[in-house]
Amino acid sequence: MAAAECVSGRWFPALVFGVSLMKSVFITSYHSTDFEVHRNWLAITHSLPVSRWYYENSSAWTLDYPPLFAWFEFGLSHVAQHFDTNMLQVENLNYASSSTVLFQRLSVIFTDLVFVFGARECCRCVQEQKGSRDVLSRPSFVLAVLLLFNFGLLIVDHVHFQYNGFLFGFLLLSLAKHLQSQHLQGALLFSILLNLKHIYLYVAPAYGIFLLRSYCFTEDNKDGSVRWTSFSLLRLIGLGTIVASVCALSFGPFIMMGQLPQVLSRLFPFKRGLCHAYWAPNVWALYNVLDKSLATLGVRLKLLDETQLPRASMTGGLVQEFQHSVLPSVSPSVTLVCTLLSILPAVASIWWRPRGARGFLRCLLLCALGSFMFGWHVHEKAVLLAILPLSILAVESREDAGIFLVLTTTGHYSLFPLLFTPAELPIKVVLMLIFTIYSFTALRKLHSGQGSLLRPLEVVYLLGLVAVAIACEVLFPLLPWQQKLPFLPLLVTSVYCSVGVCYSFLRLYVSLLRREKSKQL
Repeated sequence: MAAAECVSGRWFPALVFGVSLMKSVFITSYHSTDFEVHRNWLAITHSLPVSRWYYENSSAWTLDYPPLFAWFEFGLSHVAQHFDTNMLQVENLNYASSSTVLFQRLSVIFTDLVFVFGARECCRCVQEQKGSRDVLSRPSFVLAVLLLFNFGLLIVDHVHFQYNGFLFGFLLLSLAKHLQSQHLQGALLFSILLNLKHIYLYVAPAYGIFLLRSYCFTEDNKDGSVRWTSFSLLRLIGLGTIVASVCALSFGPFIMMGQLPQVLSRLFPFKRGLCHAYWAPNVWALYNVLDKSLATLGVRLKLLDETQLPRASMTGGLVQEFQHSVLPSVSPSVTLVCTLLSILPAVASIWWRPRGARGFLRCLLLCALGSFMFGWHVHEKAVLLAILPLSILAVESREDAGIFLVLTTTGHYSLFPLLFTPAELPIKVVLMLIFTIYSFTALRKLHSGQGSLLRPLEVVYLLGLVAVAIACEVLFPLLPWQQKLPFLPLLVTSVYCSVGVCYSFLRLYVSLLRREKSKQL
């Protein structure tokens, strides 16, 4: 049975039904401020003329996604009016009637069909193992479960509330098209995605270099060397036309109204500071803690004057600009340079030694993680941009499966603070345990006979994550000094998870270099 047969049979629809049923259980659960963000965007796009969409600021949650997503909200608003018209009034801030909640939750579940299609197409591209008759142990089936039941997407979209599944659906569809050598369709889908949410600029360098090198240049040799035979201007024009057409449809009306600077100011609000309110587990979290530790040590050694230091600006849980106390403060330009340097070897690799669509996928992962680790004002949810594509490689390679287990366990646990109410504690714990146990057991069975998936130190690190979870989720709320240090659990979680994410990034690069070396030999 081939992968295509597996996903078109009864198993894939059964998985889709099961996960949809699970999502419906969360309809009445806690939702974050992102629920009001999207309700407000429904009201803005439905009640106001297009010329005012990116100027409306009566709410703190102004429209700050690209225009194509604004048109997506506009379309949803015409369905929303049949549930409760009051949700479409801009002045009804923090409006959350039962009909509004029902519509918002159902809209996420329904638009997740794009993600379902993307997951199905990626499963069709998986290289199946020979000799296995058990459908449950086939790479395509394991990949379907890892994608459809991804813990991060479940809690971020269907409890916390966002439309990441809808967006990631376009990414998976685009990746599948490239894996199937349908590069123009893949480019079109990514162009649409980029105009839906600009965070996917993280992986745009991988797309640009891959398409230029492997689609616009044609070569006769098969050894992956630098030599190419011809450059197709026609193909380049075709790619450029696709990108330009999508951008014109998205930004065209606002350019004609002279509003492009206003739209861009909403999309790139650099005044929000280096880190999000809750630090993403990246290099800057480690940098912040080092700065704080040096400041504390300096005060105790009487090398620094405590009255001259910033008052806990980094650990106040607020979205704001701040200055470091000891280490040099970081500007947006510094983060841009660091990000570009971190992804340069990856994009150079697919230019000088292209290795097909899977080489592109590996480059995309490194671009996603490099941007996550060094970017400006990174959200913790952006780690999913690496976790989901890595699932594809994890079911095909033992080494990638080991990296996936470290990254997905660490990255998913770093999302725990998003659900901070006591009622959601059992939900996030149970869901993550189920997904993590399945990931370990399924991937171990899939790669049985090829050695251990994890190294001893990796096992120790992941066991330490259990201790961190118990300390932050169970013990800390019982301590009397929690009121004085409310940010401490977030800090511990972010710093500990930063180590795992940075390690996964380095392992992916080591894996890339090994493949380069083996190719040369």
